[in-house]
Amino acid sequence: MQFAQTLLSFLVVLGILVTFHELGHYWVARRFDVKVLRFSIGFGKPLWQTRRGPDQTEWVLAMVPLGGYVKMLDEREEPVAAHELHRAFNRQKVWQRFLIVLAGPVSNLLLAIVLFWALFISGVQDMRAVLGDIPLHTAVADAGFHAGDEITRVNGIEIGSWQDLRLTLLQQALEGKALNFELKRRDYGSATRSIDAERIQGHDIDADLLQHLGFTPIVHKASIGFIDSAGAGARAGLLKGDRIVQIGDVAVAGWDDVVQQVRKHPNQELRLLVQRGRQQLQLAIVPQPVQEKGLWIGKIGVAPEVDREAMQALLTTISYPPLRALHKAIAKTYDNSAMSLQMFWKMLAGDMSLKNLSGPVTIADYAGQAARMGVGPFVEFLAWVSISLGVLNLLPIPLLDGGHLMYYTAEIIKGSPVSERTMEIGQRIGMALLLSLMLFAFYNDLNRLFVG
Repeated sequence: MQFAQTLLSFLVVLGILVTFHELGHYWVARRFDVKVLRFSIGFGKPLWQTRRGPDQTEWVLAMVPLGGYVKMLDEREEPVAAHELHRAFNRQKVWQRFLIVLAGPVSNLLLAIVLFWALFISGVQDMRAVLGDIPLHTAVADAGFHAGDEITRVNGIEIGSWQDLRLTLLQQALEGKALNFELKRRDYGSATRSIDAERIQGHDIDADLLQHLGFTPIVHKASIGFIDSAGAGARAGLLKGDRIVQIGDVAVAGWDDVVQQVRKHPNQELRLLVQRGRQQLQLAIVPQPVQEKGLWIGKIGVAPEVDREAMQALLTTISYPPLRALHKAIAKTYDNSAMSLQMFWKMLAGDMSLKNLSGPVTIADYAGQAARMGVGPFVEFLAWVSISLGVLNLLPIPLLDGGHLMYYTAEIIKGSPVSERTMEIGQRIGMALLLSLMLFAFYNDLNRLFVG
């Protein structure tokens, strides 16, 4: 049942994003009276098709859902009747071709703005950026943060939630900036803290940057909420709902204590004191050794139970009136588009790990998770992926929309089209680059799926 929901959610996400992307190309092409022969969602064998409109455009739903295309009348692909030459794509002025191609990625960015706008009007629920237990020997601990501190600003940027904090830290880290924090203390006082840029660059700049630095929310008890059936925890006899009271001679106050002790003892037997209902049990467990950044750490394949009472007390709803919501939606889409471009560029330049690439398996997994969380999270996920799709297609890589825009820009500058030989070489380079990125993304998917 869960697999079916994940697959359906993935198809819905792809269907919506691809449809909006191709509608952008189609709508602008029709504004310039370019004849559209086919509008296809998906590739390969058609599952459904019909003809509509004065030009009898063929509308197709195809078997492979990973994309789509708008096929326009073009002399480079087939002979064109003399009375329709003025409607061929290749006969349009260069600025018109530029706008037709640009319309696809822009449609995805506009969709993200509309989705964020709707969310900001209806209200987005998130947790306030209040810190939980501070792990020892992390940048956060060394900077003097304390459990209960609420982060209100980073480098002058207002922080209203954990998501604000995560995205702001990623943006500032990508720009190589030190982090200056303004805090609200547990006793309602205020304070400032700083983390040097060198401490940030010592970690991979990715979605786990908060965890690497030591930022943790108050959401976890030392009770087990999930067990990997193939992990060391399951083999040792741990069950969902067990509360870990002690590890060796170390008393456990929160989940962070569990993580620290397990990580420090790869392939070494640990004695656990576990509370199960009204009885206490002694269990022996050997953490599985896993290599992380050149170091061997221990993992046992369990995840904590969420402290729902603590989470409920920290929840905040962020909403705005319509005009303010629109401004926020535009700003959010712009900021995250710029951040995505920075991340793509750093990955291509080798300054950032390619492990941040995600393929269809990861996207499907996240789509399913978002759908199970409700309409709001699913709409927000849709907006994020729409931004990624729009930005990806703007990259100056042949075969993508950005590659065509690069050719048209060169044509505007030199006053004549790029030669077919140049375009052929560009297509080969683009194909090799895209295949490499796809292979890396698929490898990352498998790595996340089987290794975690």
